Amino acid sequence: MVIMMDAEILDNYRKAGRILAEVLQEAKPKVDVGVPLLEVAEFVEEAIRSKGGLPAFPCNISLDRSAAHYTPSPKDESVFAENMVKLDVGVHVDGYIADAAITIDLSGHEDLALASQAGLDAALELVGPGVSTADIGKAIEEAIVGYGYKPVYNLTGHGLSRYIAHDQPAVPNKRMDKGVILKEGDVIAIEPFATNGSGRISEAPITEIYGFGGSRPQRLPAARALMKEIVESYKTLPFARRWLKAERAEYALMHLVRSGAVHGYPVLWEVEGALVSQAEHTVLILENGCEVTTRIG
Repeated sequence: MVIMMDAEILDNYRKAGRILAEVLQEAKPKVDVGVPLLEVAEFVEEAIRSKGGLPAFPCNISLDRSAAHYTPSPKDESVFAENMVKLDVGVHVDGYIADAAITIDLSGHEDLALASQAGLDAALELVGPGVSTADIGKAIEEAIVGYGYKPVYNLTGHGLSRYIAHDQPAVPNKRMDKGVILKEGDVIAIEPFATNGSGRISEAPITEIYGFGGSRPQRLPAARALMKEIVESYKTLPFARRWLKAERAEYALMHLVRSGAVHGYPVLWEVEGALVSQAEHTVLILENGCEVTTRIG
């Protein structure tokens, strides 16, 4: 989405990006065999707050075949093993979002992690005003295929706008006949995924992340209280089940989902059970080029 970039908005995007880059750098060494996933997620989210930002969505920690949308449950006891770990983090400052991801390979498949990073690097060399998203997708696909893997064809990068973590334009991870021409004021997350499987994902029967879908009449007092908490605390941004503080939150959440006031973001996983890697940066499209907000240095 095109955003009018006054100085304050630009500063907020840059601050969110700096915070995110620092947090990812601090979190990376904490991901190791035997460490609880919940410990890392809570570290990431608290570090964001301590640096003056807020989580734009729950810390995603997706393992192996899972590509996106897993965050630990409230009493999650799972620990890292010899996994391919995707750490996907979002930060916002006054609603202006930075989104970035890294793959930490504990599985012995380092080349697969390098493939998604190569896709991201190829895209960043190309991106700027006047560039088509179709050309970005082509560059990503060629880089990943060059490593002997496939991009995940039905996942894309995306636009970012105020309090909206996934907006237009979509940024494909494969060659396309047509694309969107990027313009000054666009804010995008370029997000290649690579796999040693089929190149497609589907929804898993696991949901820990939710989002507000719109006000609906609620007869249950607990549901009304929870809807108020969600709107005031998260607006249109995704939230984790473990973040909810309202009384009878689990019961109320079920009611809100049934009414359509809240929708879930199911875990997305590779259809054949194959490994998936991920790399991501946020990019501001400026008049004379672009700026990666989530890169250290």
